[in-house]
Amino acid sequence: MSHSRYHLHSSFVIGEIDPRIYGSFVEHMGRCVYTGIYEPGHPQADEKGFRQDVAELVKELGVTTVRYPGGNFVSGYNWEDGVGPVEDRPVRLDLAWGTREPNTFGTNEFMDWCGQTGIEPMFAVNLGTRGIDAAREFVEYCNHPGGTKFSNLRHAHGYPEPHNIKFWCLGNEMDGPWQIGGKTAREYGRLALQAAKVMRWANDELSITRDYLANMGQGEGLRDGGPFKDKFLTLAACGSSNREMDTYARWEYQVLDECFEAVDIISLHTYFRNPEDSYDGFLKNIDNLDAYISEVIAIADAVAATRRSDKRIMLSLDEWNVWYKSGHPVDTLDPGFPEHPPLIEEVFDAKDALVVGGALIVLLNHADRVKAACTAQLVNVIAPIMTKQGGAAWKQTIFHPFALASKYGRGQALRLAHAGGDDIDIAGTRDGNRITIFALNRSLDNSRDLTVDLSGFGKMVLDVAQGVGNTDPDAVNTETDDNLAPFEIDKAAVADGQLHATIPPATWCVLSCLEA
Repeated sequence: MSHSRYHLHSSFVIGEIDPRIYGSFVEHMGRCVYTGIYEPGHPQADEKGFRQDVAELVKELGVTTVRYPGGNFVSGYNWEDGVGPVEDRPVRLDLAWGTREPNTFGTNEFMDWCGQTGIEPMFAVNLGTRGIDAAREFVEYCNHPGGTKFSNLRHAHGYPEPHNIKFWCLGNEMDGPWQIGGKTAREYGRLALQAAKVMRWANDELSITRDYLANMGQGEGLRDGGPFKDKFLTLAACGSSNREMDTYARWEYQVLDECFEAVDIISLHTYFRNPEDSYDGFLKNIDNLDAYISEVIAIADAVAATRRSDKRIMLSLDEWNVWYKSGHPVDTLDPGFPEHPPLIEEVFDAKDALVVGGALIVLLNHADRVKAACTAQLVNVIAPIMTKQGGAAWKQTIFHPFALASKYGRGQALRLAHAGGDDIDIAGTRDGNRITIFALNRSLDNSRDLTVDLSGFGKMVLDVAQGVGNTDPDAVNTETDDNLAPFEIDKAAVADGQLHATIPPATWCVLSCLEA
């Protein structure tokens, strides 16, 4: 058995943990919306058609923000199709996923669902087939109080109060050849700049942002705009579609070189694959994510350096998850534009849960720069929650590490100093009088002893010691059996300022202590 030793102190602060890192993603794709979160006529649907069994699981999962309505879907989406009387909404062909979109669920339905589940919305605008006009009009519809064409339209649709949506994504994966209306980096960067300007102005930031842009972004970024902080939109520019793209790195630099002054965030997307069917190779996705984040931070800071600017672009990992077993929709889709067919309904196993848990550790260790993240997606489509049409809803294996991280991984992220023995995947947080350690034992065969020196925090008592894992890496959850439910780690205690725990093989764990 190997032994890992670490030291933790209150001065080892990485940064404040933004609750938005525990986000998810609802796209009009497959069964994520229809028969996922929304199924009128289901025995557990309310009067608005929202499945209450799913809503309760979403709350238990601890999701804080949800990106909507896409994804590839957004690059061909007219937001006007999804508002107003349902009977007047058009049925459209969705070319992104080869399906038929009825538009019976749209902006206001999503906002009602967010209100019911306590979730902050993260909206995306179409910069594929559309542009700055649609973007500014969408912000006006959602956020302006009233007295104008599009705010009055929202009133007419039964929503007199503005939605006050603060977080907006400027398009999606615009360097992808699969993307409707794809662009070069310079084309997209200039479009993102212009869209960002008019969206801010429509949000009543006109004089502030004009001054800011005129000064070329010197000083505080818009996201940290002093007395105007709560007023500003948070705007995310598209990064490259993934780290393997030929455009990667040059794309991020050129896009930010065009729109640096007007945006707050650059997005990252990654899906963890296992092409060689190797357990050890699969878990290296955790290390690759860490490198990916560090590279994008370096690129963003290089753009800032060319401007001699102390503004720091933050990061949003607004699409991420395990995805390698269920194939691609193009390979499985029936012809004829079916309506909400099952697409990429991945069945997750024990090793998938370990990779998701490891990725959450990486996000915490980059809390100073990663300010949002969205698992893709929330229900049915490579998701932690599965449903049957007309039937049950249940938790997949990846549900559990996410729920535990969201519950206990709040406050400040603290850096653990390696004090001896083997180095492992580990992160620490402090939230008031609570200190939490997240750790991953990758070994399939051996337990790992972990010691964390907490003497700098005064007297601590162990409150939670739970693990997620299974010695069978291929174990899955089903509708009736939660084979990866969290279990108690019985060999864990705090004594003389030292946290000791024995982590079983192939286990991700949370060890949370309270100040006595």
